[in-house]
Formats: sequence, structure tokens, C-alpha cells
Amino acid sequence: MSRHLRLTPLVIAACLIPCAVQAQSNEGGRFAVGAQVGTPGLGLQAQWTLGPRVVLRGGYDVLDWDRDQTYKGIDYDAKIDFKSPGAFVDLHPFENGFLVSAGAYFGSRKIDLDATPTGNVNIGGATFTPAQVGTLTGRIDLEKTAPFIGVGYDNTFTLNGRLGFRLLAGAAFGDKPKVDLDARGGTLSNDLVFRARLDDEERQIQDEADKYKVLPVVQAGLNFRF
Repeated sequence: MSRHLRLTPLVIAACLIPCAVQAQSNEGGRFAVGAQVGTPGLGLQAQWTLGPRVVLRGGYDVLDWDRDQTYKGIDYDAKIDFKSPGAFVDLHPFENGFLVSAGAYFGSRKIDLDATPTGNVNIGGATFTPAQVGTLTGRIDLEKTAPFIGVGYDNTFTLNGRLGFRLLAGAAFGDKPKVDLDARGGTLSNDLVFRARLDDEERQIQDEADKYKVLPVVQAGLNFRF
């Protein structure tokens, strides 16, 4: 056997070994974890692929945000506190990154309101002084279960490699939020006429809060595949 023929298997092996190592390093598993940021807040997620078209996904998002909010001419300090675990099924109909997602968010989602007027304010159609009003406190509770539907792109399980990118847009749907409004520390805090006006004010805030029945969801995240 010639020297060239003896070397040929070695050359082929030398070429195949790096290719095999690279393929093994690019090959990912069926499980991935990641982090995301978006309108539901900051969060973590885990994914499990059942095949090229179906991915199960669970996540937990937190939104803790203080902002000034005006309701019916009264400036409130609003504290948004959303803790939103969720469970979803992502369908990849074309076996690529494009997906359609459906599932639901769960958990406590509330907005606390606090206002101490420094001038005359209109409450329920009547004008009251700061001394008469005292401190206004309120709370808006959103429904704990909010079904979700959306579309997006996620290449975590469609490309070789460990890192994946996800972009998602959709909406979470809930029932009407529940609004509670109270006043304490004012000279009319226990006055029946003032309390009736306060009830009217609560109903007006309820009308504003009904806008939160549908919440937009836009998220972007990175995943690491095992």
C-alpha cells in the first residue's frame, strides 16, 4: 500500500473530528432559561420544547413603579405593583422562529393611590377644602387571572447554538378592575354628604380604571439553551 493511501484515512479523520466537535457544541437541548424586559416588567422564564412546533413556557414578571397620576383633577401618587407569574404555549407553525402564543398571567396586580390636596378640590361634583378632605387613599385591583394571546419571534430552538432571542407582542385580557376610594383625617371624613360625594368620585375613577381591562404586552428577551 502506498504512503498516500495510508495517510488518506488519517486525513479524513482529521477533517471529521473538528466538524463533529463543532456540531456537538452547537447542538442544544430541549430546555432553556432566560430573562426578559417589557410592559409587564422585568422577569425570568423557562422553556421546554416538545418538538419543532410546540414550546411550553413559564415566566414570572415584576413591575414596581411609582408615578404621578391625575384622576378627575386630583393629583395622586400612584404605586404600581404587578407580580405576574404566567404559563403559555408557543406554537411555531412553520417550524421556524415565528410563533403564536396563548396562555394566561396570574397573581397580584394592583395600583395604590395616595393624595393630600393642598388646594380646593372637586370631589363628586362638589368643591371641598384640604382641611375638609384630609388624605385620599385608593386602590385599584386588577383581576388575578388575565388570558393572553400574542405573536412573536423566538429562535431559541430553531437555530444551532446556545443563545436565543425572543420578541413578543400581544394583549392580556381581564374583567373590570375593582376600585376603592377613602378619605381620612379631614373634618368631613365621616360626614354623610361628603361620603356620598366620595362614592361618586370612586365611580368616576372606576370609569378611568376600566381602560385597564386590556393591557398591552411587549417583551424582548434572551434565552440560554441547555
